[in-house]
Amino acid sequence: MTTTKSATVQYRSQFGLIGLVLLVGLLSACGSDSSNGPILIKFPHVTAPGTPKGLAADRFKMLVEERMPGIVTVEVYPSGQLMNDDDSIDALAFGEVQMIAVSLSKLDRLTKKYQVFDLPFLFVDLAAAERFQSGPAREELLGAVLKSGIRGVGFWHNGMKQFGGPVPITSPEAAEGLKFRIMESDVLQAQILQMGGNPQKMAFGEVYQALQTGAVDAQENTWANTYSSKFYEVQPYLTESNHGYLGYLLAVNEPFWQSLPEDVRQQLQVIIDEVSAWGNDQAKEVNAGALANIIESGRSEIARLNDGERKVWADTMLPVWDTFSDSIGEDLLNAALAAGQQ
Repeated sequence: MTTTKSATVQYRSQFGLIGLVLLVGLLSACGSDSSNGPILIKFPHVTAPGTPKGLAADRFKMLVEERMPGIVTVEVYPSGQLMNDDDSIDALAFGEVQMIAVSLSKLDRLTKKYQVFDLPFLFVDLAAAERFQSGPAREELLGAVLKSGIRGVGFWHNGMKQFGGPVPITSPEAAEGLKFRIMESDVLQAQILQMGGNPQKMAFGEVYQALQTGAVDAQENTWANTYSSKFYEVQPYLTESNHGYLGYLLAVNEPFWQSLPEDVRQQLQVIIDEVSAWGNDQAKEVNAGALANIIESGRSEIARLNDGERKVWADTMLPVWDTFSDSIGEDLLNAALAAGQQ
């Protein structure tokens, strides 16, 4: 089916993000007019409904419409039905949609602060990432893209990332020469290059076919995404490396958010906080269940890093940290390290 580009996509292609950000200022004069019906929140995302993000998005819709009937309605568009992640960032800034939950990796074109989340072997588990996100750096992180007309209102986990490939990727040497699909992220590109691999930036929805046809050899993802998108069917080996964190910024269009009546905004934030806590707990369970299902399928062989192998990996990745530490900022990096060591 052929689709027509949205105004956001057309504007982006002609004028780029600089023009888009300037236009956001004009939107601040636009209020939310609920006189003709409920306030509408359009919420597109690219993952399946059963993934951590999909579950949280659906719960947000349910709670908002239960507690604020006739006041706010939420339309959730999963699995990239409305747009992909990159287009959704521009659509949010432009005001075409009101809420998104996109990978923190995809926002590094708007702020370098989120590059901290992509540093390999920084967080040992989701608890470490959560301590960082809820600690002293929280408000700085949530406000990091305000200049683009986007306000962070929460952090949602997907899970820790694992390697998948034609061989067990238990050492950097095993990755040499492999074509790795990655998200749009300078840190992830540097990570793969440091491993000796060949990074290929690619949209999430294209990954299965690319693995199936050999356009790429390998990828990194959470157990939840690997299972729900069936990557394990076309990856003979998966390595439980827990080498990186995959999480999302839950964000709203700032002019829209400020146009809401204060009581509505407060109620929405209460629900957001509740859903974020619930969803992040679900992420742990969903990933554990996905791993169990992959093992039961027998389609992929699972390798696991031992402590010695993990140290080799971490030492190999130190140059990546050195490259991005200045752009991230020493204070943020130290806060992340402190959270990981608790």
